[in-house]
Amino acid sequence: MTLSYANKITILRILTIAPFVICMLKVNDPSIGMAMRYVSLLLLVLMGFSDAYDGYVARKKKEVTRLGSFLDPMADKLLVASACLLLTLKSTAVTGFRLPPTVAVLIIGKDFFLLLGFMILYFMTFQVKIIPAYIGKIATVLQITMIGGILIAPDVSKIFEGWIWFLRFVWWSAAATAVVATLIYIHAGTRYIEQFDNK
Repeated sequence: MTLSYANKITILRILTIAPFVICMLKVNDPSIGMAMRYVSLLLLVLMGFSDAYDGYVARKKKEVTRLGSFLDPMADKLLVASACLLLTLKSTAVTGFRLPPTVAVLIIGKDFFLLLGFMILYFMTFQVKIIPAYIGKIATVLQITMIGGILIAPDVSKIFEGWIWFLRFVWWSAAATAVVATLIYIHAGTRYIEQFDNK
């Protein structure tokens, strides 16, 4: 099977998560911590742009594929889950801007329940059609904004002392949106099963 250009970009984005995690593991290193935080931020921005670009390419070249529909959200979920875990742990969190564990649990929990839901749907119907909800896209944007906001926090907070309050608003909004998205997907999955049973 020949990969489309958009899918190649998505796969490259998935591979970029590894160096992102490696850099994040070094953010509190006394000698290179600041540089690693900047590199992590740069990789995050690049992955964000590639996410928008591969979607644009897929639509423009009419290369929207089932593989791409699976890989694209998976790339986002892997990035967000790894970043949330690292920003929550004391050893890898950005000093003074540690992400509350509750936020990480709610965000990662959403993806866990979605994966579980897809598995249940597949075993019950032997077919799963991935249709991303608008609320899911909003949740992803909030989560990426939250991660980027935390990574630049030590610098921005020197100029804007209220940055921590902005971050708290964003990360709790991201958590709340993740909960709402989970409920919407559960409702949609339940209706899908009911319609399938009535066929």
